[in-house]
Amino acid sequence: MDSSTVGPRRASSAARTAVVWEALTAELARAAEESAAPLEIVDAGGGTGGAAVPLAELGHRVTVVDPSPDSLAALERRAAEAGVRVNAVQGDTRDLGDLLPEASAHLVLVHNVLEYVDDPLAALRDVVSVTRPGGTVSVMTANAVAAVLHRALAGHLADALALLESPEGRWGPGDPMPRRLTAERLTALVREAGLDPGGLRGVRVLGDLLPGRVFEDPQTPEVLVALEKAASVHPELSGIATQLHLLARRPA
Repeated sequence: MDSSTVGPRRASSAARTAVVWEALTAELARAAEESAAPLEIVDAGGGTGGAAVPLAELGHRVTVVDPSPDSLAALERRAAEAGVRVNAVQGDTRDLGDLLPEASAHLVLVHNVLEYVDDPLAALRDVVSVTRPGGTVSVMTANAVAAVLHRALAGHLADALALLESPEGRWGPGDPMPRRLTAERLTALVREAGLDPGGLRGVRVLGDLLPGRVFEDPQTPEVLVALEKAASVHPELSGIATQLHLLARRPA
């Protein structure tokens, strides 16, 4: 597709992928220096394989655990089209200990999961159980602070106020998101689960705030990726990102 035809959603998605992928590939490079064999990666709630298939293409052994059989079927089709093998297993985070070997994974992805599970801390502890000592857990979750900003900018001021006052980061019973986390709460959960948190990145810091006319410029997608990478680690800007991304390590 020509860059001039890339719409706001596609450009924002590309920027998000670039930010997270940069962090993951750096972490995988570190882990590969310590392991001669292919790395064992688990994607908890990995759905249709948007992250799992590219990781498998790098030569890693990837397992996706997801409760949806339809998503797993789509994952297997995507993997087959890419010419790679991904192990698809049906289950929830609470099933990880029964489905996978204990302390076996070099990297576990928990992306867009903590918003929906009944108990985020229990889910993280289940993830830790299958992460090897010295291994890494990649957590990405919706940011409550960003939701306040977005609702206010959309003119929903009562919703923005409710979000500020809600311990679960919700604006009311009509909110489709069961939970949003702040950076402080996410870091606290990670520590309580027994992990050492690393640097926190903001994902989709500015892309979701841009007016549609910005994307009429064919250079926008490329510039947006560079802007999002810089903003993701900016000490002030990262706090307003739509999503928070944290790499945490299980102590060796």
